[in-house]
Amino acid sequence: MLIEKLKSMKNKNLIGIFIIVALISGYIVTFIYFSNEIYKNKEEQKNNEISILEEPSKDTEYKEIKVDIKGSVKKPGVYTLKENSRTNDAIIASGGLLKNANTRFINLSKILNDGDVIVVYSNEEIKKAQKEERIVVETPCVCEEVKNDSCYKEDKETETTSKININTATINELIKLNGIGESKAKLIIEYRTKNGKFKDIKEIMNIKGISETLFSKIKENITI
Repeated sequence: MLIEKLKSMKNKNLIGIFIIVALISGYIVTFIYFSNEIYKNKEEQKNNEISILEEPSKDTEYKEIKVDIKGSVKKPGVYTLKENSRTNDAIIASGGLLKNANTRFINLSKILNDGDVIVVYSNEEIKKAQKEERIVVETPCVCEEVKNDSCYKEDKETETTSKININTATINELIKLNGIGESKAKLIIEYRTKNGKFKDIKEIMNIKGISETLFSKIKENITI
């Protein structure tokens, strides 16, 4: 009887130990499972936060500008570009340059603003302007009738603060007039020396190379 009781107690102890081991194992498995789930949730939340930060909001989207491109391009017109686009971007948007286009006097890297006008001149227009002394290499820009926002800026002041007397002005004074170069200044002096003083400022158009267009540009700055 004693031996049977001892065997019964031993079996009960083994069962108890087995139950305790099973409970501990279950706890460990449960702990590991939930720890992994918590880690996964944290990683997913972190990834979501990163994606939210990386996704551009509507407020940070590129603004748009409209520019008008004219002249020797394949498709002149008004184009919508991204903010901070450059002159070259507008040329690309218009289909590119024509074969006779001349970009020597255009700043292709200039950052554009909304409402800018870009004029791409042809080789013929550039030659004509140089012949009429409307442009020179030092101030390369043909902006006679239309404001060309893609042109290089003037490096020197071209408008006079007071009127120049074409009957008494020297060559250095005359070349201060917009569009009057040294050769035209010499012709003005030669004309008044040969024909006497100018009786009217319009008489200056009698000089070769001074057209009505050029006269309209300087008439407010000259007197007799």
